[in-house]
Amino acid sequence: MALRNQIQLISYADRLGGDLKTLNKALQELGDAIGGLHLLPFYPSNADAGFSPLTHKEVDPRFGDWTDIERLAERYDLCVDLTVNHIADESEQFLDFLANGFASEHADLFVHVDRMGEITSDDLAKIHIRKEKEPFRQVVCDNGDSSRVWCTFTERQIDLNWESPQTYALMEDYIRFLTERGVRLFRLDAFGYTTKRIGTSCFLVEPDVYTMLGWVRNTAARHGAGVLPEVHDHSSYQYAIGARDMHPYGFALPPLLLYSLLDANSVHLKHWLRNCPRNMITVLDTHDGICIPDVEGVLPESCIAALIDNISARSADPILRRSAANVHSVGAIYQLTCTFYDALMRNDDAYIAARAIQFFTPGIPQVYYVGLLAGCNDNELLEQTGEARDINRHYYDLEEFHQALQQPVVQRLLTLMRFRNSYPAFNGEFELNFSNEFSVDMAWRDGSRYCRLFVDLNFKTADIGYHDVKTGKLRHFRC
Repeated sequence: MALRNQIQLISYADRLGGDLKTLNKALQELGDAIGGLHLLPFYPSNADAGFSPLTHKEVDPRFGDWTDIERLAERYDLCVDLTVNHIADESEQFLDFLANGFASEHADLFVHVDRMGEITSDDLAKIHIRKEKEPFRQVVCDNGDSSRVWCTFTERQIDLNWESPQTYALMEDYIRFLTERGVRLFRLDAFGYTTKRIGTSCFLVEPDVYTMLGWVRNTAARHGAGVLPEVHDHSSYQYAIGARDMHPYGFALPPLLLYSLLDANSVHLKHWLRNCPRNMITVLDTHDGICIPDVEGVLPESCIAALIDNISARSADPILRRSAANVHSVGAIYQLTCTFYDALMRNDDAYIAARAIQFFTPGIPQVYYVGLLAGCNDNELLEQTGEARDINRHYYDLEEFHQALQQPVVQRLLTLMRFRNSYPAFNGEFELNFSNEFSVDMAWRDGSRYCRLFVDLNFKTADIGYHDVKTGKLRHFRC
């Protein structure tokens, strides 16, 4: 079943009101401004802000229960995370392995490094790592068995073995269970690390990665859901995903729009718009930082460097690639940690122009909850946790949520979101019209239904013209 062509909100279970019930109340106040919800991990977890799940078949009781999830799924197209690369070390399966060693029925669920043959220092140097040491953890089981297991992220997150039928059986069980509770879209977290081939980077190894993705896509489809593979790397991977009947992320768009608005130059944005995948999920902000690898090869290196220098003055320390040889190089930057509103210097007109371009870009838009509320950098939370990305993960209680909704910039954004969700031309064909390098001119056409967006990048104005569905008259409004 196809997703509604309407804006989806990205939110944690507990950061708009405190739990799933208050989240549901908050979303109802948005009315028809959203048609979908990407609910970030709500499973029991022991690390990484929810991305170290013990299981996908339970709701963390701090947030609510399955009744709350099903209630959300009745109203919205529900997207949830399927963590395909790893499982928590406190999961039932890993605890059984620790208790029984290789006699455990779950032993083959994990990647046992010493069974992979010789791994030389050259092999280790090639592995795409996410921490400052080799991605292995030595464990000794209660019966004396020992093993080095693969842990790409923290040592609490144990990688799954995609060479084992057990992993496929576990994932199909999760997919079946979640779709029975109304899930329509699976975001495949960290899927690129599932390909363990010694002698390679062990990251996005082709064609292995597409074999795994194809299996998840087909399995989800049998249960009535789609898939959204999540990866930050060269934009060509998004084209490859989109060509295989999956939703790719438009991760190049956030840095492209920041550059375009901060430098008043649309040239590189329009190059990308001409041929970007038409089945994308577009974002400007997420629970992670503003990622740089996705725009490499799309923006010239000098433009990326200028963008990094510009935004770094308003953000927390950037997140670096662990394998970067020169930490001062453009290529060393993995993510910039900053709210999108702060990245645009809290300029309301620039922010609305960015959202207007996002909503006219081909694909289904997602808006992060902090971005919905034009949130500013939460330096207090950053100082409390020491996690750079928490600068963009503010906790709103309902009173603060209501106050944020009343901001003029948020009211403008909600008006724009309702237009995007309701105007029928967005179900037709995308057009990129001629414009000079200081502007962007985009349109959608479906028979007599037509809407057009013109953005002046110098003055940060966004104007929409459209044919009234009832009267056919041409109408205009400034976003």
